[in-house]
Amino acid sequence: MSATKRHACALLAVAGAVALAGCGAGPKRDAAESAKPSAQKPAPQARSAPRGGGYYQDDGPGDTIPPDLDALPDPEPRAEPLHRFANNPYTVFGREYVPAKTLAPYRARGVASWYGRKFHGQPTSSGERYDMYQLTAAHPTLPIPSYARVTNLANGRSVVVRVNDRGPFLRDRVIDLSYAAAFKLGYVEAGSAMVEVETLMPGMTVAAPRRPTLGELAAADARLNGAAVASQPPLSVEAAGVFLQLGAFSSQENAEAFRQHVIRMLPWLEQPAALHPRDGLVRVQLGPYADPIEALAVAERIRDAVDWKPVIIVR
Repeated sequence: MSATKRHACALLAVAGAVALAGCGAGPKRDAAESAKPSAQKPAPQARSAPRGGGYYQDDGPGDTIPPDLDALPDPEPRAEPLHRFANNPYTVFGREYVPAKTLAPYRARGVASWYGRKFHGQPTSSGERYDMYQLTAAHPTLPIPSYARVTNLANGRSVVVRVNDRGPFLRDRVIDLSYAAAFKLGYVEAGSAMVEVETLMPGMTVAAPRRPTLGELAAADARLNGAAVASQPPLSVEAAGVFLQLGAFSSQENAEAFRQHVIRMLPWLEQPAALHPRDGLVRVQLGPYADPIEALAVAERIRDAVDWKPVIIVR
């Protein structure tokens, strides 16, 4: 896919401001959007793909997904020659990017999005065909190819990916993952997640040290501040409207601890923070808001306060 079309996708995602999209492509994508998916993808597909999510318009998962994505092994970091052209400086939206031309330690936190069927089978910045069912990623400046461990800070899950593409180019995104990688991190339906990205050098073990989740950190903060976590946290039925999602947790206790942490950190919030359990996750959401514009204004204020922007949800 061309950089112009990819960048238009990102601009429309910002203008819509109703979900964080998965528009991760690089400046060297020059295949037509009508290109057919790769015929080399194995056939076994047994599960129906989830509907909804934060991906952009006609992007998203396929109609069915392979039954073994949970068991997909992490790639082992290995020494590979760096791409001859994919690591040259380039410009997107008037901003110049200078990719690293050597492997070096790197660690960053930010929002991860994902991209799927819209780019499946099309060339990546490395020239390889994008396979949404492999553990790969797009990054603006990490060397191509290189390897990184990505950790979902909401649930502590980690996955190792091979960086072979450029993107994303929205200011709050740090990396764009393949569908399979986002699936393993547990944020496919949400469309995005707050993550930590850490490069792995050739020969490094892929076993990830366990990191505390946001819920565990919030619970520790509550204990330090002498605030008791409610034994029966308020649960809210998911009503229609515009909401801001602050996090999603597998544990109701962690979700409530995080909700109380948010209330202490952001005492100026006017809309209530409530828990919304669905599909095995408990989501912490603010709202409802009158419209996406009002929600976006609050999201920007939250980002200025805590350096993290919530996801806008419309349902």
